[in-house]
Parts: sequence; C-alpha cells; structure tokens
Amino acid sequence: MGEDVERRKFTRQDRHEFRQKVQDCLDALAIMLADETFHVGEPQIGMEIELNLVDDDMAPSMANAAVLDAIADPDYQTELGQFNIEINVDPRPLRGASIAELETDLRRSLNAADERAGTSGSRLAMIGMLPTLDEEHFEHRWLSANPRYDLLNQQIFAARGEDIELKIGGVRLPGAAAAEDLDIVTDTILPEAACTSVQLHLQVAPDEFASYWNAAQALSGVQVALAANSPFFAGRALWHETRIPLFEQATDTRPQELKNQGVRPRVWFGERWITSIFDLFEENSRYFPALLPVFSDEDPKAALAEGKTPSLSELRMHNGTVYRWNRPIYDRSGDGHHIRLENRVLPAGPSVVDTLADAAFYYGTVRALADADRPLWSQMSFDAAEENVHSAARGGFDSMLYWPEVGWVSPQELVLRRLLPMADAGLAAYGVDTAVRDRYLGVIEARCLAKQSGSVWQRNSVVARERSGDKRDRALAGMLGDYVTQMNSGEPVHTWTN
Repeated sequence: MGEDVERRKFTRQDRHEFRQKVQDCLDALAIMLADETFHVGEPQIGMEIELNLVDDDMAPSMANAAVLDAIADPDYQTELGQFNIEINVDPRPLRGASIAELETDLRRSLNAADERAGTSGSRLAMIGMLPTLDEEHFEHRWLSANPRYDLLNQQIFAARGEDIELKIGGVRLPGAAAAEDLDIVTDTILPEAACTSVQLHLQVAPDEFASYWNAAQALSGVQVALAANSPFFAGRALWHETRIPLFEQATDTRPQELKNQGVRPRVWFGERWITSIFDLFEENSRYFPALLPVFSDEDPKAALAEGKTPSLSELRMHNGTVYRWNRPIYDRSGDGHHIRLENRVLPAGPSVVDTLADAAFYYGTVRALADADRPLWSQMSFDAAEENVHSAARGGFDSMLYWPEVGWVSPQELVLRRLLPMADAGLAAYGVDTAVRDRYLGVIEARCLAKQSGSVWQRNSVVARERSGDKRDRALAGMLGDYVTQMNSGEPVHTWTN
C-alpha cells in the first residue's frame, strides 16, 4: 500500500506539480539506465506474506494494532484491514540451501508471532482469502488506523464517483445443483483487504529485466492454477482463486462509462510484451492519474549531477498505486540503487512448505524461460497469457491453459511434462543444492499428481461438512479451524485430509 502519507487533502496544483515531478523522475531514470549505474548483486530470494487474524471462533479478529504490539517485531507490519498484518522477509541469496533455511526461519517466526498474537485473543491464518469474512466486515470503521489507508480509500472513491459493485459468477461445488454468484455493492475498498497474497522479489539487471518480466507474465496463469487458495468470499463459493477478480474490482477507479471507453484498470495485467523496464514506468505515468500526489523537494536530475542516488519518490509513490500482477520496483540500498521484479499473483498459504515450493518453482522456471534461446513470448500472444490467468483463477486444476508448441493443456500436465524440468534447470543455474531442488519441486509434482491445491481442499471440506448437516457459516468456520490446524502441522496441502 506504499509509504506513510500524512497529507489529507490535495489541490489541483498538487496534481499538476506531481505529474511534472513524475516526469522529472522518468528523465532521471532514463539517464541512470543509459549510464548503467545500477547495482547488480547475487540473485536473492525475498518475499512479503500477508496474513489474516481470526479469533477462537474463526471469525475475523479486528485487532491488528494489539497483535502487532504483542508481536513486537519490526518484520511484521500493518495492512489495509484491521484483520490483516504482513511479514516482510529479509532477502537472502538463492544459492545453496538458502530456501530450506528460509523455511525453517519463517516457520519459527510465524510460530512465535502466533503465540504472541494469542495473548490478544487472535490467531494467524495464512490463507488467500479468509472464508469467514462477510459484508459486515467491510464497514469503514474496520480500516486500519494508519491515515494512508483512509486517504487511499477516499481517493479511489473520489476518482470513481460512485460505490463499487462486486460481481463474480461462481464455480459449482461438487454435487451442487447450481453455481453461486456474488453481486454486492460496497462503499469502502475493504474487500481488497480480503485478498491476502505472497509477493516474491527478485533483483534483476536492467538489461535483463524485460526478459524476466515477460517470462513472469507468461508463467502467471500456471502459478495461479497450482497455488489457488481463495474459493470462498462473503459466504459464497466463487472462483478457485477469487482473489484475482475481487482485487481487480475492489480497487477499480473507473465507473462503467470509462470501462466502456476502454480506460485501463489500475489492477492491470498489462497489454503487451516489453523491451525495457522503462516501458512499464512510462506506461504507469502516461495512463494513470495520481491517487496520492505527494511530492518531495528533491530534484532528481540535480541529484544525479551531484553524484548522488536520487530517491525518485514521486515515481515510486505513483508506481505503488498501479497494481500490476508483475510490478517493476526501483529502490535504493546503501549508496547504490537497483531494480527488482515483484511477482504478486500468488495467494498466501496454505503452509510454509507450500509457500517455499511455489517460490522455488517460480524462481527456477522464470530463470529458465528468461535464458531460453527462443523467447516464449515470441511464440505466444500477450492476450493468451492474460486469458490463462483468468482461466486458472476460475478453474484451478480443472482449467485449460494455452502454451506454445503444446496448445491447450491442463496445468498439471503442463507442469509435470514440461515446466518442472525447466524449474530444476533454472534453480541449478542459480546454484541451488540438488537436495533442495528435489524437496520443493517434489512438493509441486505431488500436488499436481494429487490435483489438490488449497482451494480444492477447502471446497471439498465445506461440501463434506454441509452433507453432514452444517449450514454454510458453520461449515466455513469448521473448515477454517481444520485448515489452521493443518497449516501449523507443517505438512504440504496435497497430503491434507478432510
């Protein structure tokens, strides 16, 4: 959600000056890219994981301020809704056994945080969408206390000019007579807080960024199908990864008329393969008006002339309010600056080992695709890559995806026959130990063979409970209780029983 913002009102002059400052930042960025001054370090794994808070009855716990006080760890931070927090994982090298060490460290940190959260009557749930959330939890009073969230809420609705309608057609549960639909109206952006994700970061050399971004875009649909974990929202059984369409709708600044005109949405897959990272930053500035036009006194080009590293704060602020599924990041570290690729398509959970397996599969496959002699994106339309994401989000393992030289194929078939060897080769190129590659890619292989993602397990669990006589709200709470227990067991989701 970006940096802290104190200013509460913006003038027309603010928006004019902010636009000019973003252009100044773009000019400075172009100079830095031409001068090849970016730091390119050893490839590292870095991530952010958004978490939900629940009480003993598995209802949302609106207590993130108290929970963060109890955890007392700077790695944990606030998020949009009072039922959310986030953990930021310090980056570490990809090579060797680093991924396995990260699993151990992350599990230890989450265990400690969960124990401390218990002192305020809350528990942590690592899940793509909290199934016990309902419309009553989207009232303005449940926004987190940080002023930036309320300001963002105000600015989105000011740009839109009307309430947000959420419409999603569901996927029929096993044995159900009909699919369920969502059609509600909200006057806050809090439904966006229901969309809890894992964000994977990778530092990339600027001249390689386009290949890595294109590869990540092409892979996104496969990631969604493999890791779907968001089947329930507001009491309805919707898509396997409902987080995708809900996030697209819950932060949409366009009324229907602008949609009809083809105005681009702020939650955006994009519209073309790129040739430079500059393409993405330039598109963001050309197509999207500022939501938070907060500007600094820095002159980025003057800073460059003085041999300093500019913060490009306006470009970073604006970039943080355009929600690409694969987003470019400019950042400073020490006396230098670097570029990162942020992958945002994965839901949180179900378990720590599943999260690290999804990360290993992503890092390895993206590396292999980026290094390929014949780029995948030269054989595949951009529209096909985008359609894969929505098809995977709707159907999960039951979807059909398009892949060059293969045609239409199920996600599990594509992964087992083609992508797992690529992922292994990509991880090997990063210097990841063989035993580590085997462990995490083995989890992906077993998940494909079992055809059981978090979403599949959740849907089957609720069906079983309803067949035993539970009403939907009781079935969802019971399922979530079982989910949290098995999440904490440390076992991957393909082994979970209902």
